[in-house]
Amino acid sequence: MIVDIPDTTTSKVAKQLNQLREAGGVVALTRVLTLVILTSEDNAEPAIEAANLASREHPCRIIVLATGDASQPTRLDAQIRVGGDAGASEVIVLRGSGELAEHSEAMVSALLLPDAPIVAWWADDIPPKVSETSIGRLAHRRITDTAKDPRPLQALRTLAATYTDGDSDLAWTRLTGWRVQLASILDTLDPASVTEVTVETAPELPSAALLASWLQRSLRVPVTLHRDDVGRFQALSAVRLHTADGDVVLSRPQGDIADLHLPEVPVQRVPLPLRTLEDCLAEELRRLDADEVFGEVLTRGLAHTDLGDCLEQSPPSAG
Repeated sequence: MIVDIPDTTTSKVAKQLNQLREAGGVVALTRVLTLVILTSEDNAEPAIEAANLASREHPCRIIVLATGDASQPTRLDAQIRVGGDAGASEVIVLRGSGELAEHSEAMVSALLLPDAPIVAWWADDIPPKVSETSIGRLAHRRITDTAKDPRPLQALRTLAATYTDGDSDLAWTRLTGWRVQLASILDTLDPASVTEVTVETAPELPSAALLASWLQRSLRVPVTLHRDDVGRFQALSAVRLHTADGDVVLSRPQGDIADLHLPEVPVQRVPLPLRTLEDCLAEELRRLDADEVFGEVLTRGLAHTDLGDCLEQSPPSAG
């Protein structure tokens, strides 16, 4: 069910939502959090779709603040989606113009679930310091995606310089599969035998920089990002662990299956799928405490990472 409420106020939207619940019982009552999505108008529907899919694991209230036109008369248009149009959630889309074009706490305060955690997700544009924005100050967790920025590695450095406990970035979440496989490989090796590491990647990929930072902090050896122009995907393509006995290589030039090359051992095939946006979002919603590993990798490890020749501008995507 989709209900449009033109030229309204947030208090009227809240009242309409309560009436829908009382009339039909169509709104889930076991919601565990409020997810506030800050997005451009063009990116609103893909963000809502991803949140709806993630809500099947984490029933929630989704409040979407779609950026409006500040030059237009002040006005708030709203839309409520429940039932089959909202996954396991209830979706409230707010489109403000004029004085309401800027995202602010005032636009969402009447719609937040009482006594429930608040997660804010900047689905495209990232403010200079998310924790000091009006919405960021409300949120227990703040999710960004530096891969969406025109200069993703610079955006990652900015995020590192302004990091506050509770900040997270989807460039890190995309690495979960790589980190699991590499941790498994390192469990079978003597870490002292690794002399250096090379991460082969598409240019300007923040996930690659974070992976290199994580490996450098874990192994305490030089880690270099090397640009790979062969892979078809704008993604990580390989990690090479250089040892005295030969290179150990986890390679995924394309597709969802990686090849593991060990010295004097037949090639092994291991699953390493490209992660979808809803997969990453669902993982982020599983935890509401600060991700200490991400914080250390971002603020302490990134400065010591050799970015190599990966600074060429390129539109990045998956990890």
